[in-house]
Amino acid sequence: MSEYADIVRMWRGWNVASAADMDCRLDSFRVLFAYHSGRIENPAITYNDTREIFANGKVLNFTGDPMTLFELGNQKLCYEFLKHKIAEREPLTTELVLETHAILTGGTYDERRYIERGERPGVFKKHDYVTGKAEVGSMPEDVPDDINGLLSELAELMDRPALSGNEVLKAAAYFHSRFEYIHPFADGNGRVGRTLMNYFLMTHGHPPVIIYDENKADYYAALECYDADEDIRSMTEFLTRQVELTWSKALERETKRARSNQPAEGSRPVTE
Repeated sequence: MSEYADIVRMWRGWNVASAADMDCRLDSFRVLFAYHSGRIENPAITYNDTREIFANGKVLNFTGDPMTLFELGNQKLCYEFLKHKIAEREPLTTELVLETHAILTGGTYDERRYIERGERPGVFKKHDYVTGKAEVGSMPEDVPDDINGLLSELAELMDRPALSGNEVLKAAAYFHSRFEYIHPFADGNGRVGRTLMNYFLMTHGHPPVIIYDENKADYYAALECYDADEDIRSMTEFLTRQVELTWSKALERETKRARSNQPAEGSRPVTE
């Protein structure tokens, strides 16, 4: 069995069924996810600042751009907001997309977007913004229908019992690639898309994934493959590798723990 399959099996074996379970299993993950997801677009973010925000809600002696602290604080707020919904397996809806964006981008829009262009957190874009080498992005008037269509399509794809981990990951790869292609907001599309991808994964019994900042060139390349040919193979392969990077140490610990509880080779269980 591949490492990826072992990781999915390990996650499902943990039976993460409540917000408390998530806090336990994702204690380190949530900090690392916030750090790497934020840093992909904001290189001023540091791991120590992220950890301080999650642990204490503030950073002492911070001298950088206050916008960075807003972004980090929003990541923590969003985790707290979504964990209960994940535990209840609430479906991914347009309303949830907008709520997640409102939390992640609250207080972070720059003056040009907020004042000159009238853009707002939690509201689909009012103006045309293109992204990527192929300059993709739905027109503002098309965004609501495009997002509703994407979510309906995703629900149809998942309307089957006992989906394998790989099937769930392929659906997540499609969702994320298509979401970024639509580019529904004036800002924050990457952070929101990565957060909602993990929401989708966890509500379908799959471990969440960190897209590591040092691997963002491969991440962008996978997005560009979809932009050019609507091909999700590159993104699926990329996410498989990132799942392994995210959870390989946990899998190693679980494997050692399981082996330590087994009888030594050549011995037999003690029976009465």
